[in-house]
Amino acid sequence: MKERYVLALDQGTTSSRAILFDHAARPVSVGQSPLRRFYPQAGWVEQDANEIWSSQWQAIEQCLQEAKCDTSEIAAIGIANQRETTVVWDRRTGKPLYNAIVWQCRRTAPYCTELKESGLEAVFRQKTGLRLDPYFSGTKIAWLLNTVSGLRDMAERGEVAVGTVDSWLMYLLSGQRRHLTDVSNAARTLLYNIHTLRWDDELLQLLNVPEAVLPRVVDSSGAAVWTSPQLLGKAIPISGIAGDQQAALFGNGCFDAGSAKNTYGTGCFLLMNTGDVPVNSAHGLISTVAWRLNGRVQYALEGSIFIAGALVQWLRDGLQIIPSVEETERLALSVADTGGVVIVPAFAGLGSPYWDSSARGLIIGLTQGTTREHIVRAALEAIAHQTADVVEAINHDHPEPLTRLRTDGNAIRNRFLAQFQADILGIPVVRPLISETTALGAAFLAGLGVGFWDNLGQIAQMVQTNDVFYPRLDEAGRHAHRQQWQAAVVRAGGWHRPRQGGDASCDL
Repeated sequence: MKERYVLALDQGTTSSRAILFDHAARPVSVGQSPLRRFYPQAGWVEQDANEIWSSQWQAIEQCLQEAKCDTSEIAAIGIANQRETTVVWDRRTGKPLYNAIVWQCRRTAPYCTELKESGLEAVFRQKTGLRLDPYFSGTKIAWLLNTVSGLRDMAERGEVAVGTVDSWLMYLLSGQRRHLTDVSNAARTLLYNIHTLRWDDELLQLLNVPEAVLPRVVDSSGAAVWTSPQLLGKAIPISGIAGDQQAALFGNGCFDAGSAKNTYGTGCFLLMNTGDVPVNSAHGLISTVAWRLNGRVQYALEGSIFIAGALVQWLRDGLQIIPSVEETERLALSVADTGGVVIVPAFAGLGSPYWDSSARGLIIGLTQGTTREHIVRAALEAIAHQTADVVEAINHDHPEPLTRLRTDGNAIRNRFLAQFQADILGIPVVRPLISETTALGAAFLAGLGVGFWDNLGQIAQMVQTNDVFYPRLDEAGRHAHRQQWQAAVVRAGGWHRPRQGGDASCDL
């Protein structure tokens, strides 16, 4: 039977998804399974690695059942994954040796501070393009090896494998045969040199991480590994691998230097393609690898915002002041403004461009006249303001300012947010026809890797625009909004000072 589809796995922070795309890049069927997070201490975030796998497998089964698709029709599989989340497992048994430490987790903040005070941040930034922040995987790996009882001894005996979620999924999909990652995920670990494109001996030594625990690094497109025939009835090539934000950049068709997208998910992640040369940021951004195709690397500037859609979920599940996320658009439009309320959603500190792990969430400007409608509108405006902070930094770092912003993610479906984003940026905001751009990017990479699609030009023609939001706010109004937001950010900074050390030991 002729191969007619590419299967994209979109393993995210709150759910695992599987989407089947046809040759015209149209989604044919979708499977989705929720995923829990655990908070064992303040600022700590974990997930069950086995649950990550089971939720992804359930999504695959749902997707294929809905499409009534025979696996002989699948040409390739692409994986997009939540980045920086770190999994450790026993090479002999495949058993996880600790919960997955999620990218949002702040447990290594004291260690990052210690490394900075030792004058090491410049070394990490020069080699990796990243900052010394708990967000990235390297200090998570060091914490596991230093803290989980018996783990370092096992690692020294060659019994331990560590990887990001893409590595964990490929390990299981391959029948526990292969330990791999792609260059875009390796670049998020604080251990991978984005210039030499290798695990870096000096960085490994500084964090005391043996290279033997790490996966082999491969291109983002190309048949890296095949699935075990016992899983899907035949061996299918996994030929597309990318961190979710790089996959979304690819799915948005941002193939040329200077093009950019922002994904509005649990957090917001704005990436600009900078071509074949990494751009060093002087304004709080990071340089990272976008992808590697046929051995050729493209880089990106990135602004990482930790809390975006998660803020709206908190209004629903934490404060319980809204019945559903979908209700926020109507509530925000029911008031003329926020009534002076500003929310800074620094629940896990502030990412780009501030990188303040001591910041904490703030709601300011409350009066007796404040209503839930004001708070909802302020929450949506906070998402747009955080994005504007990143765009301003990009415009300082890059010789040509952004003239339009491509977008994707569930939150940007909210028309109030899309319009306010255009207003506060002063440039058009573009929404794609196919909103599942993360999965689409994984599918494109996988399809390219096996010749399902011929080249980037063919793919670019399949990336279509749904609608465009043009700015309506004048410069004076934009400045007033931005000034108020920035004053609130200053007040949120420096609130929490983590304790040194911690009672984080555990036994295997």
